[in-house]
Amino acid sequence: MGALRDCQVDARQTEDGTPLPPRASSIIELLFPFFFQKREKKSRGEKMLVVRKKMLGQSLLIRPAVSVLRSYSSSAKQMTVRDALNSALDEEMSADQKVFLMGEEVGEYQGAYKISKGLLEKYGPERVLDTPITEAGFAGIAVGAAYHGLKPVVEFMTFNFSMQAIDHIINSAAKSNYMSAGQMSVPIVFRGPNGAAAGVGAQHSQCYAAWYASCPGLKVLTPYSSEDARGLLKAAIRDPDPVVFLENELLYGESFSVSDEVLDSSFCLPIGKAKIERVGRDVTITAFSKMVGHALKAAEILEKDGIDAEVINLRSIRPLDRSTINASVRKTNRLITVEEGFPQHGVGAEICASVVEESFAYLDAPVERIAGADVPMPYAANLERLAVPQVEDIVRAAKRACYRSVPLAAAA
Repeated sequence: MGALRDCQVDARQTEDGTPLPPRASSIIELLFPFFFQKREKKSRGEKMLVVRKKMLGQSLLIRPAVSVLRSYSSSAKQMTVRDALNSALDEEMSADQKVFLMGEEVGEYQGAYKISKGLLEKYGPERVLDTPITEAGFAGIAVGAAYHGLKPVVEFMTFNFSMQAIDHIINSAAKSNYMSAGQMSVPIVFRGPNGAAAGVGAQHSQCYAAWYASCPGLKVLTPYSSEDARGLLKAAIRDPDPVVFLENELLYGESFSVSDEVLDSSFCLPIGKAKIERVGRDVTITAFSKMVGHALKAAEILEKDGIDAEVINLRSIRPLDRSTINASVRKTNRLITVEEGFPQHGVGAEICASVVEESFAYLDAPVERIAGADVPMPYAANLERLAVPQVEDIVRAAKRACYRSVPLAAAA
């Protein structure tokens, strides 16, 4: 990091004399010169000269953390989660030239899941950086760039690979603001698919929500819908602190209705605020990421049996919206938590503890956690399904909480 602090950054200016921030490549090339060797010829072409001129002419904008009040059409459009993430990245990179993307295959291949489609062509290799297969290396470089005032977005091909970079995420990014007495901000986003996919085995199927949410200094976001993906990713990029952004591979191709307000470039969701996806009065079901869809399907089934379930999409795991959760439980008097991760020390365990501490007197039934099996993910498809929460698991738990079926203890 000494080399980073001592490097001389070119003093570029706009036409009115305003200093521009350092280019991403001017810092990263100093620390990681060998992956620029293959790019040297491309970066000198006519196309890149045009890109640089556009960058030099851009003025920096300070944007609000929440969307501005406007009038919008009530008509809804369909958008996939993949397109929502791509558009959010595009708009934030266009609005702030300090934002850049780096990771394996994010450029020439346009992302392993095509989240970065079209960004290399639009912004060039100085801001869309293909890296070698070395998570520890490029995560550390990105943290150093954030120390220097840039806003890196680091893509992990899967969050299972973030294990190689966890020292930089926890010790370098999460703790620097505290250890510098607030003098150093680390505006960085670590994003990529998290949790179980399909048939990829134990080493590629873990949910890291509880892992990273246990660390002070990090913010952990878990989008479910296209609205979540757009609004939360924009909020993460604009935030001055490190954010772990946990997507789900199986949701990328899912389409959701989005309003004109969501499609507006100023749209942004608040970090730390849950969304009540379905209002109910009999039982509260909390979930995040893909499990929100399962919870909503379970609520439809429960409605046929006369049980009115309230479904809360957590959106943010750290900070956790405890007030919304507790307010719901005080209304329904019952709680079911749902997550893909391991049950021990999980997100659901934290939610249950919060409700017992703050709303115990309101409970009419024991709280219940639905989580992944407490085993490494099996590879066989039939066992994999048993290891991940299913809609019917949520339905049975809700019926137990409402005393519509035999309790687990009695059945055992």
